Amino acid sequence: MPTIDEMTRAAVEETGLDDFGDDSFRDGLAVLLTALADEARLNAAGAEFFRDRIVRHLAQRLRVEDWYRRHPEIDDVPIVAPLIGLGLPRTGSTALSLLLAQDPDVRYLRRWESSQPCPPPSTVRGPDPRIPTGKGEMVGTRHHVPVHAHGPMECHELMALDFKSYMFVSFARMPTYAAWLVEEADLTTTFEYQRRVMKLLQWGEPERPWRLKCPTHVLFLEHLDRVFPDARFVMTHRDPTDVLLSVADLYADIIGNFTDRIDRPYIGRVNVDHWTLGMERALRFRADGADDRFYDIDFRAMQADPIGEVAGLYSWLGEPVGGEFERRMRDWWAEAAAEREPGTRADPVAFGIDLDRARLSFARYVEAADRWTSRHDPIGK
Repeated sequence: MPTIDEMTRAAVEETGLDDFGDDSFRDGLAVLLTALADEARLNAAGAEFFRDRIVRHLAQRLRVEDWYRRHPEIDDVPIVAPLIGLGLPRTGSTALSLLLAQDPDVRYLRRWESSQPCPPPSTVRGPDPRIPTGKGEMVGTRHHVPVHAHGPMECHELMALDFKSYMFVSFARMPTYAAWLVEEADLTTTFEYQRRVMKLLQWGEPERPWRLKCPTHVLFLEHLDRVFPDARFVMTHRDPTDVLLSVADLYADIIGNFTDRIDRPYIGRVNVDHWTLGMERALRFRADGADDRFYDIDFRAMQADPIGEVAGLYSWLGEPVGGEFERRMRDWWAEAAAEREPGTRADPVAFGIDLDRARLSFARYVEAADRWTSRHDPIGK
Protein backbone atom coordinates (compact mmCIF):
# COMPACT_ATOMS: atom_id res chain seq x y z
CA MET A 1 0.00 0.00 0.00
CA PRO A 2 1.14 3.58 -0.58
CA THR A 3 2.34 5.69 2.36
CA ILE A 4 0.42 8.52 4.04
CA ASP A 5 2.53 11.06 2.18
CA GLU A 6 1.81 9.40 -1.15
CA MET A 7 -1.91 9.31 -0.42
CA THR A 8 -2.11 12.92 0.72
CA ARG A 9 -0.02 14.05 -2.24
CA ALA A 10 -2.42 12.29 -4.63
CA ALA A 11 -5.39 14.05 -3.02
CA VAL A 12 -3.62 17.43 -3.26
CA GLU A 13 -2.85 16.83 -6.93
CA GLU A 14 -6.46 15.81 -7.62
CA THR A 15 -8.01 18.86 -5.96
CA GLY A 16 -5.38 21.58 -6.18
CA LEU A 17 -5.92 22.16 -2.44
CA ASP A 18 -3.54 21.53 0.45
CA ASP A 19 -5.33 22.25 3.75
CA PHE A 20 -6.61 19.05 5.43
CA GLY A 21 -7.66 20.86 8.58
CA ASP A 22 -6.88 19.19 11.89
CA ASP A 23 -4.26 16.42 11.74
CA SER A 24 -6.35 13.97 13.79
CA PHE A 25 -7.08 11.89 10.68
CA ARG A 26 -3.43 10.84 10.42
CA ASP A 27 -3.59 8.49 13.41
CA GLY A 28 -6.34 6.35 11.95
CA LEU A 29 -4.90 6.49 8.46
CA ALA A 30 -1.52 5.25 9.69
CA VAL A 31 -3.05 2.26 11.50
CA LEU A 32 -5.31 1.53 8.53
CA LEU A 33 -2.51 1.58 5.94
CA THR A 34 -0.28 -0.67 8.06
CA ALA A 35 -3.10 -3.18 8.59
CA LEU A 36 -3.97 -3.17 4.89
CA ALA A 37 -0.37 -3.88 3.98
CA ASP A 38 0.34 -6.49 6.66
CA GLU A 39 -2.95 -8.28 7.30
CA ALA A 40 -5.65 -7.72 4.67
CA ARG A 41 -4.22 -10.06 2.00
CA LEU A 42 -5.70 -7.87 -0.72
CA ASN A 43 -5.94 -9.00 -4.30
CA ALA A 44 -5.32 -6.53 -7.13
CA ALA A 45 -8.92 -5.32 -7.10
CA GLY A 46 -8.73 -4.80 -3.33
CA ALA A 47 -5.51 -2.81 -3.48
CA GLU A 48 -6.96 -0.54 -6.17
CA PHE A 49 -10.25 -0.16 -4.30
CA PHE A 50 -8.63 0.91 -1.04
CA ARG A 51 -6.17 3.25 -2.68
CA ASP A 52 -8.93 4.98 -4.63
CA ARG A 53 -11.24 5.16 -1.62
CA ILE A 54 -8.61 6.58 0.73
CA VAL A 55 -7.63 9.24 -1.79
CA ARG A 56 -11.31 10.06 -2.27
CA HIS A 57 -11.81 10.56 1.48
CA LEU A 58 -8.74 12.77 1.66
CA ALA A 59 -9.91 14.78 -1.35
CA GLN A 60 -13.32 15.29 0.22
CA ARG A 61 -11.67 16.48 3.41
CA LEU A 62 -9.68 19.03 1.40
CA ARG A 63 -12.87 20.25 -0.25
CA VAL A 64 -14.70 20.53 3.07
CA GLU A 65 -11.92 22.67 4.49
CA ASP A 66 -11.89 24.83 1.36
CA TRP A 67 -15.60 25.55 1.73
CA TYR A 68 -15.09 26.51 5.37
CA ARG A 69 -12.14 28.74 4.42
CA ARG A 70 -14.28 30.64 1.91
CA HIS A 71 -17.46 30.58 4.00
CA PRO A 72 -16.64 30.48 7.74
CA GLU A 73 -20.29 31.25 8.46
CA ILE A 74 -21.02 27.58 7.77
CA ASP A 75 -19.88 26.91 11.32
CA ASP A 76 -22.84 28.94 12.61
CA VAL A 77 -25.35 26.34 11.36
CA PRO A 78 -27.00 24.74 14.42
CA ILE A 79 -27.18 20.98 14.87
CA VAL A 80 -29.78 20.54 17.60
CA ALA A 81 -30.86 17.30 19.32
CA PRO A 82 -30.35 14.82 16.49
CA LEU A 83 -32.21 11.53 16.69
CA ILE A 84 -29.69 8.71 16.20
CA GLY A 85 -30.66 5.13 15.40
CA LEU A 86 -28.36 2.42 16.74
CA GLY A 87 -28.29 -1.16 18.03
CA LEU A 88 -27.45 -4.53 16.58
CA PRO A 89 -27.58 -4.73 12.78
CA ARG A 90 -30.37 -6.68 11.09
CA THR A 91 -32.84 -5.52 13.74
CA GLY A 92 -35.08 -3.46 11.46
CA SER A 93 -32.96 -0.34 11.82
CA THR A 94 -32.61 0.17 8.07
CA ALA A 95 -36.34 -0.10 7.50
CA LEU A 96 -36.91 2.30 10.39
CA SER A 97 -34.46 4.84 8.96
CA LEU A 98 -36.17 4.64 5.57
CA LEU A 99 -39.55 5.18 7.19
CA LEU A 100 -38.27 8.19 9.14
CA ALA A 101 -36.82 9.59 5.90
CA GLN A 102 -40.38 9.85 4.56
CA ASP A 103 -40.98 12.77 6.94
CA PRO A 104 -40.78 15.90 4.76
CA ASP A 105 -39.82 18.01 7.78
CA VAL A 106 -36.57 16.27 8.76
CA ARG A 107 -32.99 16.22 7.48
CA TYR A 108 -31.08 12.99 7.05
CA LEU A 109 -27.79 11.96 5.46
CA ARG A 110 -28.71 11.22 1.86
CA ARG A 111 -26.99 8.34 0.13
CA TRP A 112 -25.59 10.39 -2.73
CA GLU A 113 -24.11 13.09 -0.49
CA SER A 114 -22.55 10.85 2.16
CA SER A 115 -19.48 10.05 0.07
CA GLN A 116 -19.36 13.41 -1.73
CA PRO A 117 -20.56 16.14 0.66
CA CYS A 118 -19.03 18.90 -1.47
CA PRO A 119 -20.31 21.12 -2.83
CA PRO A 120 -23.02 21.87 -0.26
CA PRO A 121 -26.30 20.74 -1.88
CA SER A 122 -27.89 24.18 -1.47
CA THR A 123 -25.26 25.71 -3.76
CA VAL A 124 -25.94 23.40 -6.73
CA ARG A 125 -28.11 24.82 -9.48
CA GLY A 126 -29.90 22.39 -11.76
CA PRO A 127 -29.56 18.60 -11.57
CA ASP A 128 -26.90 17.52 -9.08
CA PRO A 129 -24.43 15.22 -10.87
CA ARG A 130 -23.86 13.27 -7.64
CA ILE A 131 -27.38 11.87 -7.74
CA PRO A 132 -27.42 8.52 -9.61
CA THR A 133 -30.44 7.34 -11.50
CA GLY A 134 -32.35 4.36 -10.19
CA LYS A 135 -31.58 2.65 -6.92
CA GLY A 136 -28.34 3.08 -5.04
CA GLU A 137 -26.00 0.28 -4.08
CA MET A 138 -23.38 -0.23 -1.39
CA VAL A 139 -20.32 -2.31 -2.10
CA GLY A 140 -21.00 -6.00 -1.58
CA THR A 141 -24.43 -5.66 -0.02
CA ARG A 142 -27.58 -7.50 -0.88
CA HIS A 143 -30.81 -5.50 -1.01
CA HIS A 144 -33.29 -6.60 1.65
CA VAL A 145 -35.40 -3.47 1.29
CA PRO A 146 -35.74 -1.08 -1.66
CA VAL A 147 -33.00 1.55 -1.55
CA HIS A 148 -33.35 4.78 -3.47
CA ALA A 149 -30.55 7.19 -4.31
CA HIS A 150 -32.23 9.79 -2.10
CA GLY A 151 -32.60 7.34 0.78
CA PRO A 152 -30.71 7.62 4.08
CA MET A 153 -27.13 6.47 4.53
CA GLU A 154 -25.34 5.44 7.71
CA CYS A 155 -22.64 7.68 9.21
CA HIS A 156 -19.69 5.49 8.16
CA GLU A 157 -18.61 7.58 5.18
CA LEU A 158 -18.50 10.80 7.19
CA MET A 159 -16.57 9.04 9.94
CA ALA A 160 -14.13 7.76 7.33
CA LEU A 161 -13.02 11.36 6.72
CA ASP A 162 -11.21 10.97 10.07
CA PHE A 163 -10.22 7.36 9.18
CA LYS A 164 -11.87 5.99 12.31
CA SER A 165 -14.82 4.14 10.84
CA TYR A 166 -16.10 0.63 11.40
CA MET A 167 -16.81 0.53 7.68
CA PHE A 168 -13.17 -0.43 7.11
CA VAL A 169 -13.54 -3.43 9.44
CA SER A 170 -16.31 -4.78 7.21
CA PHE A 171 -14.17 -4.31 4.09
CA ALA A 172 -11.06 -6.35 4.97
CA ARG A 173 -9.42 -8.67 7.47
CA MET A 174 -7.54 -6.18 9.65
CA PRO A 175 -7.40 -7.40 13.27
CA THR A 176 -4.91 -4.70 14.28
CA TYR A 177 -7.06 -1.86 12.97
CA ALA A 178 -10.24 -3.45 14.34
CA ALA A 179 -8.78 -3.85 17.83
CA TRP A 180 -7.29 -0.34 17.82
CA LEU A 181 -10.58 1.20 16.69
CA VAL A 182 -12.79 -0.34 19.37
CA GLU A 183 -10.30 -0.55 22.25
CA GLU A 184 -7.89 2.41 21.95
CA ALA A 185 -9.02 5.07 19.49
CA ASP A 186 -10.72 8.26 20.67
CA LEU A 187 -13.50 9.00 18.20
CA THR A 188 -14.26 12.43 19.63
CA THR A 189 -12.46 14.05 16.69
CA THR A 190 -14.33 11.73 14.33
CA PHE A 191 -17.73 12.89 15.52
CA GLU A 192 -16.55 16.49 15.62
CA TYR A 193 -15.65 16.22 11.96
CA GLN A 194 -18.94 14.51 11.19
CA ARG A 195 -20.74 17.44 12.82
CA ARG A 196 -18.59 19.81 10.74
CA VAL A 197 -19.73 18.09 7.54
CA MET A 198 -23.37 17.97 8.68
CA LYS A 199 -23.26 21.75 9.09
CA LEU A 200 -21.90 22.10 5.58
CA LEU A 201 -24.62 19.82 4.18
CA GLN A 202 -27.36 21.79 5.95
CA TRP A 203 -25.92 25.21 5.10
CA GLY A 204 -28.35 27.25 3.01
CA GLU A 205 -31.25 24.91 3.75
CA PRO A 206 -34.17 25.44 6.14
CA GLU A 207 -33.31 24.34 9.66
CA ARG A 208 -34.68 20.85 10.25
CA PRO A 209 -34.02 18.18 12.89
CA TRP A 210 -31.49 15.53 11.89
CA ARG A 211 -32.25 11.81 11.73
CA LEU A 212 -29.10 9.67 11.71
CA LYS A 213 -28.51 5.94 11.84
CA CYS A 214 -25.43 3.83 12.46
CA PRO A 215 -25.60 0.53 14.40
CA THR A 216 -21.90 0.60 15.31
CA HIS A 217 -22.35 3.78 17.34
CA VAL A 218 -23.05 1.48 20.29
CA LEU A 219 -19.29 0.92 20.42
CA PHE A 220 -18.52 4.62 20.76
CA LEU A 221 -21.35 6.13 22.81
CA GLU A 222 -19.03 7.92 25.21
CA HIS A 223 -17.29 9.75 22.36
CA LEU A 224 -20.55 10.40 20.51
CA ASP A 225 -22.05 11.95 23.63
CA ARG A 226 -19.20 14.45 23.95
CA VAL A 227 -20.02 15.91 20.55
CA PHE A 228 -23.81 15.50 20.54
CA PRO A 229 -24.72 15.85 24.25
CA ASP A 230 -28.36 16.63 23.41
CA ALA A 231 -28.81 13.65 21.06
CA ARG A 232 -31.68 11.25 21.53
CA PHE A 233 -31.53 7.64 20.46
CA VAL A 234 -33.85 5.05 18.98
CA MET A 235 -32.52 1.55 19.58
CA THR A 236 -33.84 -1.49 17.71
CA HIS A 237 -33.71 -4.97 19.24
CA ARG A 238 -33.73 -8.59 18.10
CA ASP A 239 -32.41 -11.92 19.35
CA PRO A 240 -28.63 -11.61 18.76
CA THR A 241 -28.39 -15.18 17.48
CA ASP A 242 -30.79 -14.22 14.68
CA VAL A 243 -28.39 -11.45 13.75
CA LEU A 244 -24.79 -12.66 14.02
CA LEU A 245 -24.73 -15.13 11.16
CA SER A 246 -26.45 -12.73 8.79
CA VAL A 247 -23.93 -9.99 9.56
CA ALA A 248 -20.96 -12.36 9.30
CA ASP A 249 -22.21 -13.62 5.95
CA LEU A 250 -22.59 -10.05 4.72
CA TYR A 251 -19.02 -9.22 5.78
CA ALA A 252 -17.79 -12.28 3.89
CA ASP A 253 -19.63 -11.06 0.78
CA ILE A 254 -17.95 -7.66 1.00
CA ILE A 255 -14.47 -8.87 1.93
CA GLY A 256 -14.62 -11.48 -0.82
CA ASN A 257 -14.50 -8.69 -3.40
CA PHE A 258 -11.07 -7.62 -2.19
CA THR A 259 -9.24 -10.83 -1.25
CA ASP A 260 -8.91 -14.35 -2.61
CA ARG A 261 -8.59 -15.77 0.92
CA ILE A 262 -11.66 -15.11 3.05
CA ASP A 263 -11.02 -15.84 6.72
CA ARG A 264 -14.53 -16.74 7.91
CA PRO A 265 -13.50 -17.76 11.46
CA TYR A 266 -11.94 -14.29 11.89
CA ILE A 267 -15.15 -12.68 10.63
CA GLY A 268 -17.16 -14.73 13.10
CA ARG A 269 -14.90 -13.81 16.02
CA VAL A 270 -14.83 -10.10 15.29
CA ASN A 271 -18.62 -9.95 15.04
CA VAL A 272 -19.29 -11.87 18.25
CA ASP A 273 -16.62 -9.97 20.19
CA HIS A 274 -17.49 -6.48 18.95
CA TRP A 275 -21.27 -6.73 19.12
CA THR A 276 -21.03 -8.22 22.61
CA LEU A 277 -18.80 -5.30 23.59
CA GLY A 278 -21.18 -2.85 21.94
CA MET A 279 -24.15 -4.13 23.91
CA GLU A 280 -22.16 -4.02 27.18
CA ARG A 281 -21.18 -0.42 26.46
CA ALA A 282 -24.80 0.47 25.67
CA LEU A 283 -25.91 -1.09 28.95
CA ARG A 284 -23.31 0.91 30.86
CA PHE A 285 -24.05 4.18 29.04
CA ARG A 286 -27.75 3.90 29.71
CA ALA A 287 -27.23 2.91 33.35
CA ASP A 288 -24.97 5.93 33.86
CA GLY A 289 -27.83 8.37 33.38
CA ALA A 290 -28.76 8.28 29.68
CA ASP A 291 -31.62 5.79 29.78
CA ASP A 292 -34.30 8.47 29.40
CA ARG A 293 -32.71 9.53 26.10
CA PHE A 294 -33.54 6.17 24.49
CA TYR A 295 -36.66 4.89 22.75
CA ASP A 296 -36.69 1.15 22.11
CA ILE A 297 -38.35 -0.85 19.33
CA ASP A 298 -38.59 -4.63 19.15
CA PHE A 299 -38.00 -6.21 15.72
CA ARG A 300 -41.27 -8.16 15.90
CA ALA A 301 -43.20 -5.02 16.78
CA MET A 302 -41.66 -3.24 13.81
CA GLN A 303 -42.67 -6.04 11.47
CA ALA A 304 -46.21 -6.19 12.86
CA ASP A 305 -47.04 -2.48 12.91
CA PRO A 306 -44.31 -0.24 11.46
CA ILE A 307 -46.48 2.87 11.23
CA GLY A 308 -47.66 2.41 14.81
CA GLU A 309 -44.07 2.05 16.04
CA VAL A 310 -43.03 5.28 14.31
CA ALA A 311 -46.10 7.01 15.77
CA GLY A 312 -45.02 5.83 19.24
CA LEU A 313 -41.51 7.15 18.65
CA TYR A 314 -42.86 10.52 17.51
CA SER A 315 -45.14 10.73 20.53
CA TRP A 316 -42.07 10.19 22.72
CA LEU A 317 -40.27 12.94 20.77
CA GLY A 318 -43.25 15.25 21.27
CA GLU A 319 -43.72 15.64 17.51
CA PRO A 320 -46.80 14.99 15.35
CA VAL A 321 -47.04 12.48 12.52
CA GLY A 322 -48.47 14.55 9.69
CA GLY A 323 -50.78 13.20 7.05
CA GLU A 324 -48.22 13.48 4.26
CA PHE A 325 -45.62 11.71 6.40
CA GLU A 326 -48.01 8.85 7.21
CA ARG A 327 -49.03 8.46 3.55
CA ARG A 328 -45.42 8.29 2.44
CA MET A 329 -44.61 5.71 5.10
CA ARG A 330 -47.50 3.49 4.05
CA ASP A 331 -46.49 3.74 0.38
CA TRP A 332 -42.89 2.91 1.15
CA TRP A 333 -43.77 -0.05 3.37
CA ALA A 334 -46.03 -1.49 0.67
CA GLU A 335 -43.23 -1.17 -1.85
CA ALA A 336 -40.77 -2.74 0.58
CA ALA A 337 -43.06 -5.70 1.21
CA ALA A 338 -43.30 -6.35 -2.52
CA GLU A 339 -39.55 -6.12 -3.16
CA ARG A 340 -37.96 -7.48 0.01
CA GLU A 341 -35.68 -10.42 -0.71
CA PRO A 342 -35.92 -13.60 1.35
CA GLY A 343 -33.27 -13.99 4.01
CA THR A 344 -30.63 -16.70 3.97
CA ARG A 345 -28.99 -18.54 6.83
CA ALA A 346 -25.25 -19.11 6.81
CA ASP A 347 -23.48 -22.09 8.36
CA PRO A 348 -22.32 -21.18 11.90
CA VAL A 349 -19.55 -23.79 11.71
CA ALA A 350 -17.98 -22.01 8.73
CA PHE A 351 -17.66 -18.85 10.83
CA GLY A 352 -16.66 -20.65 14.02
CA ILE A 353 -19.72 -19.31 15.84
CA ASP A 354 -21.17 -21.36 18.67
CA LEU A 355 -24.69 -19.97 18.91
CA ASP A 356 -25.32 -21.38 22.39
CA ARG A 357 -22.16 -19.75 23.73
CA ALA A 358 -22.97 -16.51 21.92
CA ARG A 359 -26.43 -16.51 23.47
CA LEU A 360 -24.90 -16.66 26.92
CA SER A 361 -22.55 -13.75 26.19
CA PHE A 362 -25.54 -11.58 25.25
CA ALA A 363 -27.67 -12.66 28.26
CA ARG A 364 -27.49 -9.32 30.11
CA TYR A 365 -28.40 -7.40 26.97
CA VAL A 366 -31.32 -9.70 26.10
CA GLU A 367 -32.76 -9.29 29.60
CA ALA A 368 -32.42 -5.52 29.41
CA ALA A 369 -33.90 -5.37 25.89
CA ASP A 370 -37.00 -7.22 27.07
CA ARG A 371 -37.39 -4.65 29.83
CA TRP A 372 -36.72 -1.67 27.60
CA THR A 373 -39.16 -2.66 24.86
CA SER A 374 -41.92 -3.59 27.30
CA ARG A 375 -42.02 0.02 28.51
CA HIS A 376 -43.49 0.98 25.14
CA ASP A 377 -45.87 -1.99 24.92
CA PRO A 378 -44.51 -3.35 21.60
CA ILE A 379 -46.78 -5.61 19.61
CA GLY A 380 -45.73 -9.26 19.55
CA LYS A 381 -44.18 -9.41 23.01
